[in-house]
Amino acid sequence: MSIPTVNLKELCPEKVGLKRDMKSRHLMMISIGGTIGTGLFLGSGQTLSQAGPLGAVLAYLTGGFIMYMVLLCLGELTAAMPVSGSFQSYASRFISPGAGFTTGWLYWINWAICIAADFTAAGIIMNNWFPQLAIWMWCGIFAVMLALLNIISVKAYGEAEFWFAGIKVTAILAFIVAGAGLLFGFSSHSLPIVGLSNFNTGSGLFPNGFEAVFLTMIAVVYSFQGAELVGIAAGECEDPSKNVPRVIKGITFRIIIFYVLAMVVLAGIIPWQEASVLESPFAHVFGMLGFPLAKDIMSFVVMTSALSAGNSALYACSRLLWSMSKEGLAPNFLGKLNSRGVPINGVYLTLVLACMSLLTSEYAADTVYLWLMSSTGLTGCLIWVIIAWCQINFRREFARLGGKLEQLKFRTPFYPLVPVLALVLNIGVIFSLYFDESQRIVLYTGIPVLLAIYLYYVIFLDKKITGSKAQSL
Repeated sequence: MSIPTVNLKELCPEKVGLKRDMKSRHLMMISIGGTIGTGLFLGSGQTLSQAGPLGAVLAYLTGGFIMYMVLLCLGELTAAMPVSGSFQSYASRFISPGAGFTTGWLYWINWAICIAADFTAAGIIMNNWFPQLAIWMWCGIFAVMLALLNIISVKAYGEAEFWFAGIKVTAILAFIVAGAGLLFGFSSHSLPIVGLSNFNTGSGLFPNGFEAVFLTMIAVVYSFQGAELVGIAAGECEDPSKNVPRVIKGITFRIIIFYVLAMVVLAGIIPWQEASVLESPFAHVFGMLGFPLAKDIMSFVVMTSALSAGNSALYACSRLLWSMSKEGLAPNFLGKLNSRGVPINGVYLTLVLACMSLLTSEYAADTVYLWLMSSTGLTGCLIWVIIAWCQINFRREFARLGGKLEQLKFRTPFYPLVPVLALVLNIGVIFSLYFDESQRIVLYTGIPVLLAIYLYYVIFLDKKITGSKAQSL
């Protein structure tokens, strides 16, 4: 007797309600927008000073490689089961409901706090231009603006994010082209040709030692996180089984090229010893080229970059809460949709937590806010571990049920090497936090938060969820 082929829709059923109004170009920019944040524009100088020119480029190449492996795993899962909860739903199905609960709430807390940081960054820039309004007022204006963009419809959100992300992509491309002209003498300005002479540090390939590159890579890997948002958005994308794999391939190479080429240009133009003292390396280079108002232009780009990341985060948070409510892992009211198919209560609750984080940044910046921000630092790598783990378990379950590889519209190449390598490298990044004293607080704060969320599930929800599943069988 032949074993029937597996019904992928039944393997991880889609939760009905959301509208598939998002186009592939929106999906592309959402992932790019969630990944390329203020860290590239403001924090790249610190990476360069710590790792040296070659070390910084190597660190970004390695971080991009890890991201690529994770997205290959996510591509197979999402193409087969394009549900809005994405890796949270996969964790519930292919690891355990407790893992799904912990993944979802940890990711939600992480992004909600990051929204507060994005509001603050954008508010500081606006306050510099318009000091008559306090930073908290600008934060309030941005909160209302992003709430409206998310509440109107998924298409309005996607279109706004497309243009938000487009601004920073344009800025990066302009920087790469203009910087390359400065490096190799194609600039109209009478500046000396630098070439790649700054890569000769005079102290070897890695002036601060290879261990400095290794420790810098921790922050670099964090900077690539957000690309997994493509999985959450797939639940509202047109023809996800076709568009998601294509978008994943496209965003991977775009993000890596943007980061690596930008870092090559920075390392070539700015001596690594001077990079750490620059508030915005990008603005410094544009200023060298004689761009008028270079600092203000880059401030505008950083502001839109922060709002873009906040916009993507608000979207992801509301969809995660909606997905978890359908699994009984979050209160039922978070599953409510408005007339345009948007989980409106999830948007509101996320903004409440973001605003509470803003209050702690104002009144307890050295204690509560620092603790919250540090505890989120662990989340990105943990989510990437979960994605790789889910892909391994999915393939096993798929084979156990008699599934054929031809059924999968996108397959992770070199299985099981890719997911296993993704698991090992991300776990290695997490463990390496202990060896950097400035990052050790991430473990000290992140692990208790993780354990607290999981213990809440075990104490209050485990029997309820297990019982409801037994009844449904």
